[in-house]
Amino acid sequence: MGPRSPLEVYTSSVLRLVKEEASYHREEQDQKQRIQRMEGEEGDENKEFLLNQERLALEETRKVFPSLKLKIEDNVKTLEHLLTEEGKKGPESNVEHITAAKEAIAKAKSAEREIS
Repeated sequence: MGPRSPLEVYTSSVLRLVKEEASYHREEQDQKQRIQRMEGEEGDENKEFLLNQERLALEETRKVFPSLKLKIEDNVKTLEHLLTEEGKKGPESNVEHITAAKEAIAKAKSAEREIS
C-alpha cells in the first residue's frame, strides 16, 4: 500500500480536530459542574484556593477554543480545495476518499462552536 493521499490526511485531520473540540467542550462542562458543586459545599480553609484553581483551569480550557476553531476552519478549507481537485480527476477519483472527505466537512460544519 502506498503513502496516504493529501485528501486522506486532511480528512483524518479534520475528524481528529472535531473530536478534540468536542472533548474540550465536555471538559468545560465538567469544570463548570465541579465549580458549582464546590461553591455549594461547606468549605474549609482550602475551599477558596481550590475554587480559584478550578476557575483557572476553566479559563485555560476556554482559551483553547479560538485557536482550535481556526485550525478546523483552515483544515476544512484545504480539504474542500483537495476535494475539488480530486473531483477534477474524473474516473480516476477515489469515490471512497471523496465520500469520507465530504462527511468530515459536514461534521466540522455542524459541530458546536464556541465563538470567542
